[in-house]
Amino acid sequence: MLDVLTIVVSATALLLAAWCGFAAFRDQPTKDWHFIGMAVVAVLALVQLVVGVIKVSTGEKPVDGTTIFFAYLVGAACTVPAAAFMSLTERTRWGSAVVAAGGLILAVLEVRLYDIWGGVSA
Repeated sequence: MLDVLTIVVSATALLLAAWCGFAAFRDQPTKDWHFIGMAVVAVLALVQLVVGVIKVSTGEKPVDGTTIFFAYLVGAACTVPAAAFMSLTERTRWGSAVVAAGGLILAVLEVRLYDIWGGVSA
């Protein structure tokens, strides 16, 4: 897939995780600025989903299989919106902690997507 896009999504997810983790450390719930950051990361993950679908539809194939690749793509695209929804229902520091965990999970999913596509040769 696109290595640059994977790096950008991972980096923004980790920045979001650090930002919301710091808010949780300071005993603060998620605020409007956090939701703007979540929207940016979610849009990047959606762009990656579209790029992945286009790449597979043009004939490129992931090394570890198309089904698992699409499962990880959809999971990556849904991670931050799910964390955002959960932080809306939990308006304490734990809402910020959930978003921080969501950012870390997305970064791990990005590494796995890179592996599935064939980014690491064994």
